Amino acid sequence: MVSIDEVARSAGVSTATVSRALSGRGHVSAPTKERVLTAARALGYVVSSSASSLASGRTRNIGVIVPYLDRWFFSAVLSGLAAAVTRAGYDITLYNITADEKARGEIFRTFLRRGRVDAVIAVSIQLDDAETQALLELGIPVIAIGGPNPQLSTLTVDDFAVAQMATNHLITLGHRTIAHIGANPEFDIDFHVPTTRRLGFEQALRDADIEPSPALYEPADFTIEGGYRAAKQLLGRPHDRPTAIFAGSDEMAIGAILAARDLGFRVPDDLSIIGIDGHELGDFFRLTTVDQFPLKQGARAAEAVFRELDETKKPVTHQPNALPFELVVRETTARAPR
Repeated sequence: MVSIDEVARSAGVSTATVSRALSGRGHVSAPTKERVLTAARALGYVVSSSASSLASGRTRNIGVIVPYLDRWFFSAVLSGLAAAVTRAGYDITLYNITADEKARGEIFRTFLRRGRVDAVIAVSIQLDDAETQALLELGIPVIAIGGPNPQLSTLTVDDFAVAQMATNHLITLGHRTIAHIGANPEFDIDFHVPTTRRLGFEQALRDADIEPSPALYEPADFTIEGGYRAAKQLLGRPHDRPTAIFAGSDEMAIGAILAARDLGFRVPDDLSIIGIDGHELGDFFRLTTVDQFPLKQGARAAEAVFRELDETKKPVTHQPNALPFELVVRETTARAPR
């Protein structure tokens, strides 16, 4: 293997300068840094993670806790996070939280205590008091994406306001019979996001003097297939068919579009459909949505972690940091049919 001494000789600098240039810690002039990087690339030199850890006390590794690996939203957040972490020269270790309480507990009791990560990012996981305490005892930065946790730095989307925005868009278009595709109980877990969105939907209706109807609610599983089945239930009834559907995710909204087409409904002439997320397929289906920028959520979480890792910065106060969202109007919503 190529040694740091060889890189130093090739660049005409000391090994200490090579270390500073490659780690980003300490001042190195731009021309010198470029000379070191050129020499390292030419020689195929890669910084030893173990040597770097011994010298800096850092593993250059970020632990990420996620509840799902096979759902689009979580993979999008991870993609944004991974891109930002990689640019900073860090690795990622994934910890997948499952329904198995014993396995979940093992992550907090054992895996995270092995000292292999410099910081932890928890993505949409509601941490109980014991889990929060276990993270705090690690003595490293912890960033949570999701509902507020007063003991941790959090990045939070106001799901109540998101649902209100989506529903108000339909109300503004003159719709009065508006259905909602939400979630089955087994999907209404961490932070109760589906319930919060349903409450925001119902509040928007009441604010417009529309009484929410249980008959216009259909649960699903946050997938295209689930949205398809739920929309077929809503649209297959002989009475009180909705003129609009607010789906709790873009994937369920896409399923609703497909169901409407199969049943002979024209979108948006006969039926308006709106979702939430900012899914990559949204533009293809011309779906109106409330974009919550999942890629940027991951990137912002990485930025927050690196701010806390930067010892030159002031300590971060654990206040919820509101994440942005935005109504994106496309072609699946229109004025209510007369």
